[in-house]
Amino acid sequence: MNGSHASLRTLGSSGLQVFPLALGGNVFGWTADEETSFAVLDAYTAAGGNFVDTADAYSAWIEGNKGGESETIIGKWVKARGNRSDVVIATKVSQHPEYQGLSAANIKAAADASLRRLDTDYIDLYYTHFDNPEVPVEEIIGALDELVKAGKVRHIAASNISPERLQASLDFSDREGLARYVALQPHYNLVSRDTYEGPLQDLAGREGLAAVPYFALASGFLTGKYRPGAAVESARAGSAAKHLESERGRRVLTALDEIAAAHEAPVATVALAWLAAQPTVTAPIASARTVEQLPALLGVGELVLAKEEVDRLTEASA
Repeated sequence: MNGSHASLRTLGSSGLQVFPLALGGNVFGWTADEETSFAVLDAYTAAGGNFVDTADAYSAWIEGNKGGESETIIGKWVKARGNRSDVVIATKVSQHPEYQGLSAANIKAAADASLRRLDTDYIDLYYTHFDNPEVPVEEIIGALDELVKAGKVRHIAASNISPERLQASLDFSDREGLARYVALQPHYNLVSRDTYEGPLQDLAGREGLAAVPYFALASGFLTGKYRPGAAVESARAGSAAKHLESERGRRVLTALDEIAAAHEAPVATVALAWLAAQPTVTAPIASARTVEQLPALLGVGELVLAKEEVDRLTEASA
């Protein structure tokens, strides 16, 4: 990690200044234990990083876990380092086993539980993790607005939501003068473009929302470590390997390899730089299980691709 820090970017209309790579907290308390998680967080912030993304449900999918493990680790780390005001913490509601859904009562209870685990008075950015179309947007926005007015949440955002529901939410906020979504967390990367590109991206652009894409490296596929015939030891090897079977996946790897070689940069850095160059994208999210995996992610703040390089990757991934 070099000494030159990437410049921060403004997150939509929030005024929050964030590093151009959000550090994914899904691995904390899962594939990274507390000690390793602290080391990764220390290295990320030492390099100028300040944007940590988690969710109340991380990592309830592991045998013996209840959910909230990631938030608890982040809370302990912030307390130990005394750096709460320097870190932008994003977390999410709707998927914790004990706090399912987006009813007003659940949103408020889940936020209080997240605040306890994070050991903080406020959440910088609070996402609805998965939309619940059966709950009216008026109820969801109303509850989120109460959290903002109470000072428990600074800004609100949405993930995994349809363009129709997102538009309805923004319209309601505008009509009633309530807290308004400032960011969107879509599933978006070089080999998964159709969820976000089109109506959702157009809407984010029109309404001034910042996109903070998850699975930015396609579960590791876009790091280039998955190759035909190569076995990789990883909890996510299955989901990454499926991209190798497609012609598109192989085309993308070829283009990434050539551009990475030209810049003497890791493949992962180039894949993230393509995302960072897309309209509306403020900061891709990527996670590191080890400190060694971090430099390739942090490089996105330094690497600017030429227009021809961005276009080449866009064509390869079409």
